[in-house]
Amino acid sequence: MTSHVAAAAQLAEGNGLHNSLQPWLTGGGALLILLLLLVVTVSFNKDR
Repeated sequence: MTSHVAAAAQLAEGNGLHNSLQPWLTGGGALLILLLLLVVTVSFNKDR
């Protein structure tokens, strides 16, 4: 039980386990997904 609490505390502190996940890559992926959703939404908009 205490090892789980210690592992959770280390994850909460941000001890750098996810250094391979670059912030610009995450942001770029999110931007790409949002732009794709925008294109799909506009293409299905038949009100015009």
